[in-house]
Amino acid sequence: MTETSTPLTTVHLVTLGCARNEVDSEELAARLEAGGFRLVDDPEQAEAVMVNTCGFVEQAKKDSVDTLLAAADLKQEGSAKAVVAVGCMAERYGNELASSMPEADAVLGFDDYADVADKLNRILHGERLDAHVPRDRRTLLPLTPVARREAAAGVAIPGHAHGAAAELPDGLAPASGPRVLRRRLGTSPSAPLKLASGCDRRCAFCAIPAFRGSYLSRSPQEVLAEARWLVDQGVKEVFLVSENTSSYGKDLGDLRSLEKLLGELSAVDGLDWIRVSYLQPAELRPDLVAAMTSTEKVVPYFDISFQHAAPAVLRRMRRFGDPDSFLALLEQVRSRAPQAGIRSNVIAGFPGETEADVQLLSDFVAEARLDVLGVFGYSAEEGTEAATLPDQVDPEQVEARRQALADLAAEVMDQRAEERVGEQLEVLVESLEDGEVVGRARHQGPEVDGVTTLVGDVDGLQVGSLVSAEAVLSEGVDLVARVHHRR
Repeated sequence: MTETSTPLTTVHLVTLGCARNEVDSEELAARLEAGGFRLVDDPEQAEAVMVNTCGFVEQAKKDSVDTLLAAADLKQEGSAKAVVAVGCMAERYGNELASSMPEADAVLGFDDYADVADKLNRILHGERLDAHVPRDRRTLLPLTPVARREAAAGVAIPGHAHGAAAELPDGLAPASGPRVLRRRLGTSPSAPLKLASGCDRRCAFCAIPAFRGSYLSRSPQEVLAEARWLVDQGVKEVFLVSENTSSYGKDLGDLRSLEKLLGELSAVDGLDWIRVSYLQPAELRPDLVAAMTSTEKVVPYFDISFQHAAPAVLRRMRRFGDPDSFLALLEQVRSRAPQAGIRSNVIAGFPGETEADVQLLSDFVAEARLDVLGVFGYSAEEGTEAATLPDQVDPEQVEARRQALADLAAEVMDQRAEERVGEQLEVLVESLEDGEVVGRARHQGPEVDGVTTLVGDVDGLQVGSLVSAEAVLSEGVDLVARVHHRR
């Protein structure tokens, strides 16, 4: 900085929710930096705090509100001048959130992302911006998936932000080919990579399609360009994310687009692992299972959204399946990849759920032997079909069922980890702290599926190192493994 230059205004970004939100935050970071702001890690050093909220379920919304209030406290202490809400909760509730939270200086929706730097600058100069009025974003794109590509050019869709390549500062996006605005906010050797946005499913409990919009795939060229750029930033593993990854390519005119893309990603130099997430059981066709278990660099990891096992409950959810078909799918995966990691989520207490349905779900959880299972209590989300259904389960009963299922899931997960003792693992090193080397094996997804602590010959290992090790101990869902080879 020269003596005559003006210090850059500082902004701190807080990311809540899923890995998709992480990608959106990095788009916002790129836009802010390109617009003259400086990103800082410490909120107490920031003149503006921007909170990328989550609006999926009640607890996530509460966490978002609490984070906004905590940021507002910094204003009271004099260190921050503005608090801004963005992300899913801001998009979903817009002016309603703004009126109920005067502590936030602005509530910006997805349509504001393109000129977020200008809007933040105006906020910091005392201007009050009107909060957006929420709308059903499914109406912004054609009903027919293959007709959406051309129409998408005029719609704000986080993660599909095409910038003027010549005007982007170095380091913000791939240097050649399709360029998507992105600025990494961390140094992890793993990074989420968005394949698509939105969802065409009509699950009765879910409000996401209304505020995220209809399903839209990114082109393979864009995905590959961003993967190469991530590798240049030190990334060893890309975590493919979307609201529904198994639908990738439905709007590109090729239902095998994901299988082909996995092969193309595998050819990216410097990329070691490719991890796929957010799969629908009804869309896990045999060819996709085969590609995920045979393509070089694709780790055998299946994040399958079951949500329940009782057929009657699934029908009311506007989903389909039953224990036998789900177990057959798991057997298909494990027959091809015996060490595959499999995780899922289920909802307890959905309207009309009976004790028999709960027992059927419990039996499925015990028999499925999943590595990780998230158990959520049903909450009636406004604007969803489920909120209007009869036979709503009493909230105390919902919690009791959730807790019982969570206890069973914890027991099964611990057993699965114990069964892995003696397995030969490949581990990606993620942290080195106080002499402890911690990473993840191929069956462990980022942040949510447990970790593997390495012992033995760990001297000289670095974050991003890949090592071969033998699992020698389980501690809950976590493993301890002894190193016997490194590369």
